[in-house]
Amino acid sequence: MTSSTTPGLARFNAAPESAATAALHEACASSAWGSKLLSQRPFPTVEALFAASDAAMAELTDEDLAEAMAGHPPIGRPKPGDPTSSREQRGMAGASEELKAEMLELNLAYQEKFGHVFLICATGATGEQMRDAVKTRIGNTAEQEREIVRTELGKINRIRLTRLVEEDKD
Repeated sequence: MTSSTTPGLARFNAAPESAATAALHEACASSAWGSKLLSQRPFPTVEALFAASDAAMAELTDEDLAEAMAGHPPIGRPKPGDPTSSREQRGMAGASEELKAEMLELNLAYQEKFGHVFLICATGATGEQMRDAVKTRIGNTAEQEREIVRTELGKINRIRLTRLVEEDKD
């Protein structure tokens, strides 16, 4: 996508504030992130939307990050009836029962240490890659992990925003 505008972006730019707010909340549960993007509409290009998303992500406080993470289910347990979390966690769908059990254990240990779900941009990752990531990251400090989470959330937001502006609803 180079300097692109899409029918989906035009639709998002023209959407009533309530609909745009709901769409942004589906992409990221942080109300601060959503408010920052909402206040910058209309976006001339998809790239401008991404840049605004990245800038808003960089400014999130610890509380804002916690709010954003609360919108993500644990890896290996997508929200029932939520096609987005199921699609993003597809790499765990075919995992062995042993790997699923190990991920559950690792998720709980991670949550115990950091006080929030293990968050990773799971799109395209295998169950083994996600397991290896949590095993590595559980050794991080809270500060290191917060910055990794910010980066991972930024990647997830871009993927979700891409879906939002590329969806063909006509």
